[in-house]
Amino acid sequence: MQRWCISLIDSTALIHGHAELADDVSIGAFSVIGADVKIDAGTIIGSHVVIKGPTSIGKKNRIYQFTSIGEDPQDKKYAFEVTRLEIGDRNTIREFTSMHRGTQQDNSVTKIGNDNLFMAYTHVAHDCIIGDHVIMANGASLAGHVRLHDHAILGGFTLVHQFTQIGQYSFAAMGSAITQDIPPFIMVGGKPTRPHGINSVGMERNGISAEDIRLIRNAYKIIYKMNLRLEDAIEKMQDLASDSNQLSDMISFLRNVNRGILR
Repeated sequence: MQRWCISLIDSTALIHGHAELADDVSIGAFSVIGADVKIDAGTIIGSHVVIKGPTSIGKKNRIYQFTSIGEDPQDKKYAFEVTRLEIGDRNTIREFTSMHRGTQQDNSVTKIGNDNLFMAYTHVAHDCIIGDHVIMANGASLAGHVRLHDHAILGGFTLVHQFTQIGQYSFAAMGSAITQDIPPFIMVGGKPTRPHGINSVGMERNGISAEDIRLIRNAYKIIYKMNLRLEDAIEKMQDLASDSNQLSDMISFLRNVNRGILR
């Protein structure tokens, strides 16, 4: 890690002396890189990007023009204490996306995993935790303290309430308003937003077996079609879970919901 390689930095970019950039990081015109920002190898920063620290950005990310990364959280309790943003590897962050640092009311960190796509105008608020292979389509926004698990997809202009969890391989249609937890593998949409089956296409594309998909479809019927209390639905699902890691993951998620599940 070196301070920067001048040949890859546009002459109009402003790089703080306490920023740390790998020697092959590229910075576009009029971008501003603040103190306590660390950017690892192969990452490309477009023009007019503002990155404020403490923020760490991993390898081979592509950050497009007019994004705001690592800004202060939009939280009235925030009193300028030191918090951070951590971004993993190979993420694509498109135009006008904003990602804010954490708060001391949580764990002081907003964390982004690997291989995610954040389309234009998306927003990741303070203290959110995002896994790997997530897609947030244009205008999708997360309030504070949201947990977005691996392979989840949020359609354009989806809004997610604070402290909500969204399970792996779940899918939210365009314009969804998510105010309660979404279990893994479930599709939601409409106004008001309601469950609409399982994300079988997403599971098939990622190599989940036909038998596991069948078991998850049966679990969906138990949760949403039998008018059971969540505790009773979980108990009934246990009989299906012995040979399915995916179904076991679903049960584990349901045992740890924050806000109840969207039904």
